[in-house]
Amino acid sequence: MSETASSSPVVVLVEPQMGENIGAAARAMANFGLTDLRLVRPRDGWPNEKATAAASRADHVIAATRVFDSVEAAIADLGFVYATTARDRDLTKEVVGPVEAGRRLRGFAAQSVKTGLLFGRERWGLDNDEIALADQILTLPVVPEFASLNIAQAVLVIAYEWRKAGFEAEDGGLPFGMPERSPPATKEELVHLFEHLESALDERSFFRPAEKREPMVRNLRAIFQRVQLTAQEVRTLRGIIATLEGRPTRPTKVKGPAKTSKDDEAPLPDGDGGEPG
Repeated sequence: MSETASSSPVVVLVEPQMGENIGAAARAMANFGLTDLRLVRPRDGWPNEKATAAASRADHVIAATRVFDSVEAAIADLGFVYATTARDRDLTKEVVGPVEAGRRLRGFAAQSVKTGLLFGRERWGLDNDEIALADQILTLPVVPEFASLNIAQAVLVIAYEWRKAGFEAEDGGLPFGMPERSPPATKEELVHLFEHLESALDERSFFRPAEKREPMVRNLRAIFQRVQLTAQEVRTLRGIIATLEGRPTRPTKVKGPAKTSKDDEAPLPDGDGGEPG
């Protein structure tokens, strides 16, 4: 899913002190599709070489970063703003966690409302006047005795929840999906595998004593049935059995003892399972 600058929240860092933290925050933003970074009175000025180095290929975020003289100016065009803080403030504002915030931000985006996330200084966060400018407080479920997070860490967590809220599946948006599998083996293919295996085991006198052959066969078949083999996996297993039998070919169908003829043979699959014979 691609995000646009108009749909994703703005990240505002208030008086950030270290360029490395700005760069790490930019990288966290890029990881989860946020692109609009705004700085309020950065201590070491802007641009900042240390921020660029720490951004680690999030150059598009760094290049578009804007600097403002006040929080009011930085959020002037936003319709809804979260103030991030872990401190207990004497302010009558609703407090939400990152999961709920992600959902609400998505809802605002669907209504074309531009939103923002306000982060405070490394040492002491946001002051009450700055929090008062926000609509709600966003806090993380941290351990109270150790509630302080690095700015980039906080940006990462909230950006992650924002992105995750945009997918229906709980683990949606992964950069790769499950590998394509061969179709499930048909019952006919499974029966041929069973018969092939059982005939090979008969040749090696595996089923002993003879009167226990029937329950042993049932148990073997139950093992393979639980695995839910694909057609390719069946072909691979039959190739393995034929190799263990010491034959350069394997029967395409096995009925009874494993005997092959020129009309009932197929090449072995390749080492990775190959194609059907």
